[in-house]
Amino acid sequence: MQDIVVVGASAGGVEALQVLTAGLVTDLPASVFVVLHIGRGIDGRSFLPEILARAGALPVKHPVEGEEICRAQIYVAPPDCHMLLRCGHVHVLHGPKENRTRPSINPLFRSAAAAYGPRVTGVILTGLLDDGVGGLAEIKRCGGLAVVQDPATALYPSMPENALKCVNVDHVVPLHGIAQLVHALATTERDATEVEEPMERKLVDLTCPECRGPIWEERQGRIVQYRCRVGHAYSP
Repeated sequence: MQDIVVVGASAGGVEALQVLTAGLVTDLPASVFVVLHIGRGIDGRSFLPEILARAGALPVKHPVEGEEICRAQIYVAPPDCHMLLRCGHVHVLHGPKENRTRPSINPLFRSAAAAYGPRVTGVILTGLLDDGVGGLAEIKRCGGLAVVQDPATALYPSMPENALKCVNVDHVVPLHGIAQLVHALATTERDATEVEEPMERKLVDLTCPECRGPIWEERQGRIVQYRCRVGHAYSP
């Protein structure tokens, strides 16, 4: 069963997440984790949990470091922090930016894949560029499922379109159908297959835009990323 649901969104994401949240039922046998690209703001606060709580029936919160994971709960990455999953717990840290964002979608997706493997459903919603695509590929490699919002229903279709180009997606669904699909996947047993894809890594003649350090090109399947030794990471 797919009882770990990770969701990534960027531009247009508040509206899309409200629609998704409105469709999730109170007895959902899964935990939902959301990353929306959002800056720190003037006072370091985000009102996204309150916005999503008003939109749907499930409780919504920013997790604290080391918090135990509960079902039928939505966790939203705090501003300027990555949200990572370990078995049974959520971790929140001020780590290196990926694709110039913090929180970033890829760290959440990768950590979920590493901790929960085939139990993970990854969901890419509306947004610009391609953050989350590498993480979605990692979910697939570990036996999980990849769900992408139909680009025709996205305010900004770039993220869904890039996911479709680079990942063998399992479901392409209009926005209003994603919540129902999440529930169906969480209540259905399935067989899972992990995919072995070797990682190719080489030092390239570039420097990290954040720290000016050396940077490596990493290729795995159709995914290409650039990462410095500090941990800043970028798609092409």
